Amino acid sequence: MATLLIVDDEPEIVTLLTFVLKQDGYTIFEANNGLVALERLGVEPTDDKLPVPDLIILDIMMPIMDGYALNQRLQKEEKTKAIPILVLTAKGQKMRELFEMAPNVAAYVQKPFDPKMLRELISSILSGKSDANN
Repeated sequence: MATLLIVDDEPEIVTLLTFVLKQDGYTIFEANNGLVALERLGVEPTDDKLPVPDLIILDIMMPIMDGYALNQRLQKEEKTKAIPILVLTAKGQKMRELFEMAPNVAAYVQKPFDPKMLRELISSILSGKSDANN
């Protein structure tokens, strides 16, 4: 089953996503900001032994390093630039701007979200049939 990295500073969101997605058999890794995500991905510091997830679920508004900065950094790394991103945020209009500028953004979902719809969207992205207009 696929591996997912959830990058969100809201513990309740991370807990909910982890609970729901583990039921679908996904392996879940978590990070509460962009810097922690870079560590978990083996980007900073460099660690090629760390697994690369099949999908990153990314919040935008976070302390220390936000989702915009993280995604820009991921685009500069060979091992991370092709990982699909599902943007999950309360900033709905901003998502279109990010989506248009980042080729790896597969979809965006505005908070609050329907867990069932999110599960279906993740499944669709991982099977290569994503519809980014959610």
